[in-house]
Amino acid sequence: MNKAFIGFLAILFLSVSDGFSQEPTRQKTINVSGLAEMEVVPDEIYVQVDLREYDKKGGSKVDIGAIKSDFLKAALSIGIKESDITVQGYEGWDGNLWWYNKNKRKNPDLKAGITYQVKVVSTDKMDELVQKLDDEATRTFFISRVSHSKLPQFKKDLKIQAVKAAREKANYLADAINEKAGEAITINEPNELNPFPQPLYANAMMKSEARMAAGGEQLPNIDFKKMKLQFEVSVTFALK
Repeated sequence: MNKAFIGFLAILFLSVSDGFSQEPTRQKTINVSGLAEMEVVPDEIYVQVDLREYDKKGGSKVDIGAIKSDFLKAALSIGIKESDITVQGYEGWDGNLWWYNKNKRKNPDLKAGITYQVKVVSTDKMDELVQKLDDEATRTFFISRVSHSKLPQFKKDLKIQAVKAAREKANYLADAINEKAGEAITINEPNELNPFPQPLYANAMMKSEARMAAGGEQLPNIDFKKMKLQFEVSVTFALK
């Protein structure tokens, strides 16, 4: 065999062997977390009002129709929009007047109830509604949940801030070892650490008279504490 050809095969074999023996270069990365938070006062307060028929001192019953009418007039009179008032449920009367009237004749003591959910924008507006309620018809009054009209935008802004915070952290950590943070390799969806917390606000103090302290002094008007929103994101950057 030609010596030149044999030499060529040897060189080719060594080159191929060397290629297989080389391990792929491993990408150096840095994984960091970024946190963003803010505090807001809720401007959407959802209160639940349970109303029920009742007997007057004289013995006659105030029916559900009159109670509904008075409640809706009272809510609208203080500027609450009709679209912010919804029916949550009925008790002893599901809107079927035939069933209700039939059973009421059999049982004069039957009392119907209705539950409303009302959205107000502040505790002051909520207090105005409380002042308008019929004490006899109102069984319970409490806040079911709170939120904010700009909550979706707040969440979006916080997620962006969390990613930027992760980039800033990656930069100074990489600089500590004379490296630089390069392009992002992965970005994990931020976790909402604290969902909008829900306060407890029952009907223990429904009227201004109930807010009078033992000494006759008016208690201060306490608004909701600010609600904290937090998002944390995990980002992996390439090191260069």
